[in-house]
Amino acid sequence: MTDATRNILVVAHALRENTVAGARRVVEAVHAAGLQPVVPGDDPELAAALGDLDTVVLGEGGIDVTDIEVAIVLGGDGTILRAAELVRAASVPLLGVNMGHVGFLAELEADGVDEAIRRALARDYEIHERMTLSVEVRDADGDVVYSTWALNEATVEKASRERMLEVVIEIDDRPLSAFGCDGVVVATPTGSTAYNFSAGGPVVWPSVQALCLVPLSAHALFARPVVLGPETSVSIDVLQRNQGRGVLWCDGRRSHDLPPGARVVVRRSGRPVRLARLHRSAFTDRLVRKFQLPIAGWRGGAEASL
Repeated sequence: MTDATRNILVVAHALRENTVAGARRVVEAVHAAGLQPVVPGDDPELAAALGDLDTVVLGEGGIDVTDIEVAIVLGGDGTILRAAELVRAASVPLLGVNMGHVGFLAELEADGVDEAIRRALARDYEIHERMTLSVEVRDADGDVVYSTWALNEATVEKASRERMLEVVIEIDDRPLSAFGCDGVVVATPTGSTAYNFSAGGPVVWPSVQALCLVPLSAHALFARPVVLGPETSVSIDVLQRNQGRGVLWCDGRRSHDLPPGARVVVRRSGRPVRLARLHRSAFTDRLVRKFQLPIAGWRGGAEASL
């Protein structure tokens, strides 16, 4: 691949002034290096913000996703999740710069935009693969009526605030428990610090291959979070006797209605998300930094890079 054909995707939260400014710096630097900056074709706000710069669009009438080398993403975790959607068909590596709040998926903070640009253009990064989920919805006859994926989590939730959702949980074709609840979260290790964490599930190191199953406000004596093997199949049946409907959410971005009798089947996907990493920092340090954990009194022999 020559420099003239190296395509760098730029994804940014277009409604924040600092992310738009960062996106402009990226586009200008890509041009200065003789490479081609690419922007999402479905983001008119970002296109308008960068309208005076020379870019091409991703998708129909522009650059195919299979021709993208790397995506530089400016924003919070939501923007990175959106970028993962855009490039999923080609598993393009994502280099995230956190312009939001927690930003667990990002590699750098807002003051690292220039480093992100320099190292992305120099191909100076390592690629880490993150496990994703394959999600199917089946109707009462067992036919697949919807399929999608998730990087963080798939959540079955009640659609009506005033009613519980009655479900049966099945693990590898064997029943585990039935109860009324607000919902059920099935999370990846990457998603263990997202909805799973807020719901009381465990934090799982990214190197661990596992699924986390976390009931939400279950009306049951046994409804504890469960950690499952990576090849496990999790089924969540919305019982026919439900008077209300449920809804499936994946990464808080893609949804599908669940009538009584619907079944949601969640498995490990064979297609991971690829993250570009610039530093070999320990996940422990990331937890301490993002959650501002107290470490006063630590007597380690080396200073952590927090």
